[in-house]
Amino acid sequence: MPRDLPLGNGSLLVSFDEAYNLRDLYFPRVGMENHTAGEPCRTGVWVDGKFAWLSDRAWRKRLRYQPGTMVTEVCAQHDALGLRLTCNDAVDLDQNLLLRRITITNLADRAREVRVFFHYDFHIYGVGVGDTVYYEPTRRTIVAYKGRRYFLMSGCVEGRYGASSWATGQTEVLGREGTWRDAEDGQLSGNPIAQGSVDVTLGLHGVVPAGSQLTLYHWLGAGRTLAEVQDLDAEVQRQGPEFFLTRSIGFWQGWLTAEQPVLRALPPELADLYQRSLLIMRTHADAGGALISSADWDATHFNRDTYCYMWPRDAALVALAFAAAGYGEIPRRFFEFCNRVVTPGGYLMHKYNPTGDVGSSWHPWLDSQGRPQLPIQEDETGLVLYSLWQHYTRWRDIEFIRPLYRRLVKNTAEFLCTYREPTTGLPAPSYDLWEERHGIHTFTVAAVWAGLQAAANFADLFHERADAAQYREAAQDLKTATSRFLFDRERNHFVRRVQVRSDGTLEVDATLDASLTALVRLGMYRPDDPRVVSTMDAIEQRLWCRTAVGGLARYEGDPYFLAQHDAGHVPGNPWFICTLWLAQYYLARARTQEDLDRALALLRWVEGHALPSGVLAEQLNPQTGAPLSVSPLIWSHAEFVLTVQQLLARQRALTRRAARLREPEPHEVAP
Repeated sequence: MPRDLPLGNGSLLVSFDEAYNLRDLYFPRVGMENHTAGEPCRTGVWVDGKFAWLSDRAWRKRLRYQPGTMVTEVCAQHDALGLRLTCNDAVDLDQNLLLRRITITNLADRAREVRVFFHYDFHIYGVGVGDTVYYEPTRRTIVAYKGRRYFLMSGCVEGRYGASSWATGQTEVLGREGTWRDAEDGQLSGNPIAQGSVDVTLGLHGVVPAGSQLTLYHWLGAGRTLAEVQDLDAEVQRQGPEFFLTRSIGFWQGWLTAEQPVLRALPPELADLYQRSLLIMRTHADAGGALISSADWDATHFNRDTYCYMWPRDAALVALAFAAAGYGEIPRRFFEFCNRVVTPGGYLMHKYNPTGDVGSSWHPWLDSQGRPQLPIQEDETGLVLYSLWQHYTRWRDIEFIRPLYRRLVKNTAEFLCTYREPTTGLPAPSYDLWEERHGIHTFTVAAVWAGLQAAANFADLFHERADAAQYREAAQDLKTATSRFLFDRERNHFVRRVQVRSDGTLEVDATLDASLTALVRLGMYRPDDPRVVSTMDAIEQRLWCRTAVGGLARYEGDPYFLAQHDAGHVPGNPWFICTLWLAQYYLARARTQEDLDRALALLRWVEGHALPSGVLAEQLNPQTGAPLSVSPLIWSHAEFVLTVQQLLARQRALTRRAARLREPEPHEVAP
């Protein structure tokens, strides 16, 4: 189920699904240790002897964020209960605190007692074994803990702090569903402690006058010790819960202030998605520098693994988007992270945990013939160098680059120069960006070329001329080999991949793949090169989904989450990133406003298929437009930000060009 509302501060990340269940609770690293294991944590309401969870279909809900913030604004109305709720949720910018405010409107003509229940299904450290949850009577709070992870839950109704009712219990054992069932009659058992696989439900009760409102607050604090979470609770009581919501709103609005000129230059709906993309990207940025691909835990249902990793490729493009948008600190932490984890051999591994440990992988250390190979995607190493140079050109922060130069720049550049296939001179075989095939891939070649160009620029910056010449020569060799071996003259387009057989001949994979756009996007070829034009024409013609949904597929015959097998109309499911790559190509070639409008139409397509909250998934069902795979995918948001930045840059360039053409000729002066 998509995660419609992620919230985070770099240490604590929570997300709500489309039913408004809290599903993910990561602490103390973004994307690592999901203390709910993705199980639904419910919110429910009792009034007049009737009960409904907010996930019930009888609620008419609208899930949004407050504009320009990472504070939710969820509206829910239940006509049979005669209640309307306005819910605001925020993760504090500084404290590891989830604060929830619920304003209850009583639609009846009499005063009524309303009870709101907050349920948590704990799997501390991601494992529902050996947890403890208990009621602490002095503070009237609930505490769940295991090892060095503590979570404290409390609330406030009209100035009264602490739980009105509670129940702790076991779940997932002996057929027990959990304490959330206990809440459905409006009465909680008051069981004070439970151990093993546990859950808890906390109730807050209040009387709402006829036709009037009542506001209550609930919070969850996370820490490593009991004292830490108790201090958090004391701080909420000292400042008042409203304080934390107010300062969260102010912080996020201030964070976006630098982007106001950008927002004014865009259609309002695109401006909204642009800033929402930046904010959602920010929630997936760990304080230690890792940029996580997605915190959607539901990936475990089909893969027994998650997207909660730092893929250097995805993260390099996210860092690139942040830098392009004017945010320097997050990319700096990312590049420092890469500097720590890059291998002595000069390459980056498949993916990493937020702690910097190597992540899980399916890339083997032996090839199909049993010979040793590096289990890497070489494009990831090249793209980090490319992104680092783009960051430098934006900020000119040479003091930041200096400690990274030897290890992250020169070390990786030497690897990119030497990791070559001898027959073609192209990069040696590695895995492709889609993580499915081994070979020499055009996307990888473009990324390695871009990385070598970046390394040469850095070498020039540090006056290491011989190294700069070496890197540029290697890059030129790659481009020459690309034209020779990766362009198919008969088909008149670049090919996806080649493999060198034992006799030195090439096996060609001519499948059209949206990733071929990297030849232009990374600067290896001009957008008006006839070979590029014919390739892009073929991509647009054969990868566009010919359904009411539209959008560009990854490649011909893509089976990943394939929603409909119809090669004539659906070459694969439409992906946001691929559709945005097509827009970026249009922008690279743009010479007129009409050219810009083609890219603008694709940006509007993306906005039209986002979730109402602004979240972008990885891919869409080609018939219904429903999100498929993980949601959000931070790479999708990054490509949206990059495309908007390119659109604005092209608009400025065309405006300057038009102004020059309008300038009058200087008057001739008589001798």
